[in-house]
Amino acid sequence: MKRLIGVLFLLFSAVQAFAQQKEMLIRIAEVEIAADYLNAYKKILQEEAEATVRLEPGVITIFPMYQKENLNHIRILEIYANQEAYAAHLKTPHFLKYKTSTQKMVKSLKLVDMQALDADLMNKIFLKLKL
Repeated sequence: MKRLIGVLFLLFSAVQAFAQQKEMLIRIAEVEIAADYLNAYKKILQEEAEATVRLEPGVITIFPMYQKENLNHIRILEIYANQEAYAAHLKTPHFLKYKTSTQKMVKSLKLVDMQALDADLMNKIFLKLKL
């Protein structure tokens, strides 16, 4: 009986992950920052990303990073549960503060919408992080 319950749980998790993956909005933001503003921008971005992950249940991740060889080239992996979560994110006070306070710092911004090749792998990644 325990084995059957375990199998049913895994099956339910896989179905749930597939359903969520079809709705998820996955994006990579490619941002180039003016060199004079790099330190200030990184501080504001860190504050915004932390608040987003902490306060918004529909945001799966906002993961900022920068290129080692081009420090002012920022990439942000953004994963939202669905389009509604993204729309809600754009209206939050912390995002609006980020957007208005960094506007003059950004030389270029490109939003690249992505599609996961394997939604099940995402679940494994997040499970691994909990260890």
